[in-house]
Amino acid sequence: MENALVSTHYFFKHQKNFYRGKVRDVYYIKDQWLVMIACDRISAFDVVLKRAIPYKGQVLNQIASFFLDHAAQIVPVWKVASPDPNVTVGIACDAFKVEMVIRGYLAGHAWREYKSGKRTICGVHMPDGMRENDPFPEPIITPTIKASHGHDEDISREEILKQGLVSEADYAILEKYTRALYQQGKTITEKQNLILVDTKYEFGKNGNTIYLIDEIHTPDSSRYFYKDTYEAIQAKNQQQRQLSKEFVRQWLIENGFQGKAGQIQPDMSDEFIDSITNRYIELYEHITGRQFVRGDYSHIESRIENNVNACLATL
Repeated sequence: MENALVSTHYFFKHQKNFYRGKVRDVYYIKDQWLVMIACDRISAFDVVLKRAIPYKGQVLNQIASFFLDHAAQIVPVWKVASPDPNVTVGIACDAFKVEMVIRGYLAGHAWREYKSGKRTICGVHMPDGMRENDPFPEPIITPTIKASHGHDEDISREEILKQGLVSEADYAILEKYTRALYQQGKTITEKQNLILVDTKYEFGKNGNTIYLIDEIHTPDSSRYFYKDTYEAIQAKNQQQRQLSKEFVRQWLIENGFQGKAGQIQPDMSDEFIDSITNRYIELYEHITGRQFVRGDYSHIESRIENNVNACLATL
């Protein structure tokens, strides 16, 4: 087993605040910049699992960086630099309280809702007669409220506006950006024999400008199918080959864990941890067309600190 970067404990010059998310450590600098460090923690059902996944943080950071560079062609993005394999530095924004989830196919959470008999999700109708992993007639947006504890909750556009979580004008921009980003992501990944099934985007404001923030199109926030085998597998009504975190969720479900009160996390073997690492690396290589270069873990804490300090000195 390789080592894993579970968490970080820095205090950078002009640091104002610190926040530890489910999988990222975030440092606030001068009320202007964010240093976002992707650690190797992994979450499922909104619960951080007991064991970390080596190289997961590097994979997430480098995939997100790849797509943020592309996204900058169509929306303002928060990223300014990626000074280390595990780090992105960018503009500090006030995050909207909702996450914009967009689904091109009936999979994951949407399928579980559909299978239970529901035909509406987040106020959006889902047609009768669909099978798991069928494409929607057109992509649907199913927002969630960001929860500080426990599971994120589905919410409709109407309820978002009613509660004043986002203004109507800003929400129209979020929807426009969400659809444009999803289409761009699909176009890029189809060239790499992947279908971007569903994903989520987070946005924030700095002044009057809405920025795309956090990560995008990573296996933590997205689901991918293999394009070349999709039609044949769907015709046989079989499970799609996919690159996402869904296989971790399915393993947890099979072992009696869905993040519900009273449930105990199953133990993950070294072999299973290695398989998760390999899945993440496989997705990186499929998307980028580049070979993944594993970062040096021997002095990873000092490596990150030195690279971040050098970057901040230029801002």
